[in-house]
Amino acid sequence: MQALNWLLLTYKVPSEPTTKRIALWRRIKGMGAVYLQNGVCLLPKTEDHARRLKMMENDIAKMGGDCVILETVALDRAQEEKVVARFKADRDDQYREFLGRCADFEAEIAKEVAIQKFTYAELEEEDTDLKKLQGWFAKIRKLDFYGAALAEEAAQRLEGCEALLDAYARQVFEAHDENR
Repeated sequence: MQALNWLLLTYKVPSEPTTKRIALWRRIKGMGAVYLQNGVCLLPKTEDHARRLKMMENDIAKMGGDCVILETVALDRAQEEKVVARFKADRDDQYREFLGRCADFEAEIAKEVAIQKFTYAELEEEDTDLKKLQGWFAKIRKLDFYGAALAEEAAQRLEGCEALLDAYARQVFEAHDENR
């Protein structure tokens, strides 16, 4: 089995202003990086990640900070598995939160069906919420470099939400046909 290559970013930035430091942390996490400790993180080696980290190097310098970007591999298979497990755990945390939002979506549809609120305005609102779920899932999936355990459950749950909205839409359309 071929070793996985990663990009290692180590950086140090001034503690003030905190907004810039936090924005940098968010950008790095938004790329799907795992932090090994403060100011030390890993990403899978890709052209896109290398390019983005090089651009970030410039931003860090503008903040009065310093960074080093290295290509690295794990010392052995056990170390590699630890790193991959960290990536998977981060994605599973995101999938868990996503699954909670799916449950909220399902509960909202169930509430509207229970009170028979079959309006186009409500359907539009639920459609907007579903689009948010779809976009969020796509973002998580894009950062799921190693196939987190909850990925398939999240995909199935999203499909269930889509089917639920389709069924609700049919009820809305039927209710409006009866009114004509």
